[in-house]
Amino acid sequence: MPEPADSGPKGSRRIPKVPFWAQIVAGLVLGVVLGWITRSYDVRWLHTTLDQVGHIFVQLLKLAVAPLVFFAILVSITNLRKVNNAARLASRTLLWFMITSLVAVGIGLLIGLLTNPGAGTGLTPKDGKKPEHAGSWLDFLTGIVPTDVITPFTELNVLQIVFMAAVAGIAALKLGERAKPILTLSESVLELLQKALWWVIRLAPIGTVGLIGYAIADYGWDLIGKYATFTADIYIGCALVLFGVYPLVLALAAKVNPVQFFRGAWPAIQLAFVSRSSVGTMPVTQRVTERLGVPKEYASFAVPFGATTKMDGCAAIYPALAAIFIAQIFGVSLSIGDYLLIAFVSVVGSAATAGLTGATVMLTLTLSTLGLPLEGVGLLMAIDPILDMVRTATNVAGQALVPVVVAAREKILDHRAYDTATSSPVDAYEDQGEHGERGGHGGHGGHGTGGGRTADGPLPATA
Repeated sequence: MPEPADSGPKGSRRIPKVPFWAQIVAGLVLGVVLGWITRSYDVRWLHTTLDQVGHIFVQLLKLAVAPLVFFAILVSITNLRKVNNAARLASRTLLWFMITSLVAVGIGLLIGLLTNPGAGTGLTPKDGKKPEHAGSWLDFLTGIVPTDVITPFTELNVLQIVFMAAVAGIAALKLGERAKPILTLSESVLELLQKALWWVIRLAPIGTVGLIGYAIADYGWDLIGKYATFTADIYIGCALVLFGVYPLVLALAAKVNPVQFFRGAWPAIQLAFVSRSSVGTMPVTQRVTERLGVPKEYASFAVPFGATTKMDGCAAIYPALAAIFIAQIFGVSLSIGDYLLIAFVSVVGSAATAGLTGATVMLTLTLSTLGLPLEGVGLLMAIDPILDMVRTATNVAGQALVPVVVAAREKILDHRAYDTATSSPVDAYEDQGEHGERGGHGGHGGHGTGGGRTADGPLPATA
């Protein structure tokens, strides 16, 4: 294939474009190095700089989270009117969310029982402390409905934002043509937010340096030693779900090539690992899901729904292992009934993770249901950022997986698009306004219409 004409001076060569994934990897490596230097030589100014760089990146992402969730859910519900058998698709999506969550929590429990992560850590009950925010079933149920329309946005209560968006979306469906101006405005605002998030995500490599560097500088490797087994369990559990369970589901239930799924979904999984927020990653998750052949109208419902409720890492593997870990530290024996309760909480209560950063609410919900001391949460807070990366990557992979499985089983998956989807950073992240066109399923071909949506970060919305 001939090289494009060089527009520069004669004899000059264009500087090759560095792939986005390579920029992220470089940011990870540089962050680790700077974090190690900061901790080893106590470079205070560098410690502060890393903290500020990471903090600014996260704050930029946070700016768009509340309106992004609201308009994404509203638009996704109204888009279901364009899909045949919408109720069937929604119920099948929820069913597969539950099935994969049950398998994930089962893997978490099995690993915990085999490895005893709380044994030999040197940690004692006095090392723990109660969290500032605790989840309970009463709080979960009563907390869904907001007391006003402003507070959920100012306090970033994603669960309440989802509730209001769902009500608005259903009301718009009932109004029919009279709601068309509002829907047109909502779609435009959503496009605007996604465009702005694309600009923020272009800064992800720099944000990665700050986030990873500060984590290494602040926590160091010595802390991981006390939690070595628990940390390994989380990573192994997530890896088993990511590269064991999901490929089996794709091969057996959807009858598609699992390797091709990871090729197409990798940009979203990669960003989720770095920035630690399912909601922040939601636009790029939706984009890669569409590129994998899922109809746009269905993907625009399933992905936002999953970004606020589908948490195999945070709401299944993590609370299962954490409950066993904390029970062992506090000397509490868990029964078969307790393990069944953990599975129940993981499947039914996963939407609670939409309220705060990481899996704190989900963990306190699990502990309170089992009657375990909430002080155990304090034992895990120091190590949480390191665990949150792989948890969020698992969450996002599951959020892309289920729409593919449901679309394949309902025979609406574009197999040509799926088989030719690429993990090219240019294809996945390119500015849609410049290199693509808006539209539906027709843009799902092997080379697609370009298009990037993006982003994620340790936001209060999920981990």
